[in-house]
Amino acid sequence: MGSTRLPNKVLKPIGHLPLLGHVLGRLELAKHQLTIVVATSNQIQDDAIEAYCKEAGASCFRGDEQDVLDRYYQCAKQYQFEHIVRLTADNPFTDIEELDSLIDLHLQQGYAFTHSFSQLPIGVGAEIFSFEALEKSWKKGHEPHHREHVDEYLIENPAVFKTGIHHVPEKKNKPDLRLTVDTEDDWKKANHLVLQSEDKWLTTERIVELCSASA
Repeated sequence: MGSTRLPNKVLKPIGHLPLLGHVLGRLELAKHQLTIVVATSNQIQDDAIEAYCKEAGASCFRGDEQDVLDRYYQCAKQYQFEHIVRLTADNPFTDIEELDSLIDLHLQQGYAFTHSFSQLPIGVGAEIFSFEALEKSWKKGHEPHHREHVDEYLIENPAVFKTGIHHVPEKKNKPDLRLTVDTEDDWKKANHLVLQSEDKWLTTERIVELCSASA
């Protein structure tokens, strides 16, 4: 909620739901059985996020605002996760079909870290890492950017962590298309896309079509 570029963005309305509602709602479509936890900060402004989670029936974990890596690690320990799918709450258009495939790839190939960021539009992809990889990052990632961004130590050490990249169909392979919500313009774009959609959950293919038509 304390975003400086777009204050209160996590609960800012995008069409029929707050941004966080889009993240949670899309996850209901996943084939895999997922334990969903919103891991927010322990700052007072994020009391609103915890209140929304209670209203939506979602679990909420609260931890350090700046040390996000520690927040993830402590959350994963509390819930005894073996693998952690990371979705950030400024991405309302996660591709759940590709998320299911990402999880399949990660588990079948025994990867420590698997992602689809280089393939899908910005804000549509996801990543998954094992608890062991998260714990090693937590123990060895001491630089400020390691603590702030969770996956930086993993990304910087591919020789340490067996890493997989999930490849997506060509029609979705649009890594230059920006669909995350970080600024007022991003929010306006996301809101516009949702309001002109005939479906509750826009597919990546449909978003690409709409963006191409308005380009």
